[in-house]
Amino acid sequence: MKKRCVVYAKDIARITGKSARYGQKALKKIRDFFNKTKDEFITVEDFSKFSSIPIPRIMEYLD
Repeated sequence: MKKRCVVYAKDIARITGKSARYGQKALKKIRDFFNKTKDEFITVEDFSKFSSIPIPRIMEYLD
């Protein structure tokens, strides 16, 4: 079974141990960093590059 390739605010909150609101703010910062619109998805690769957390570690938290 394949895992998701998209990161949501709840995933960021779970990975960082912070609030859901923190996850929303982090997504906004990541979108700004990569010049993405609010309609574009944030991928695991984007989050990994932005946060310096290795992709395998991120994948452990995704359903």
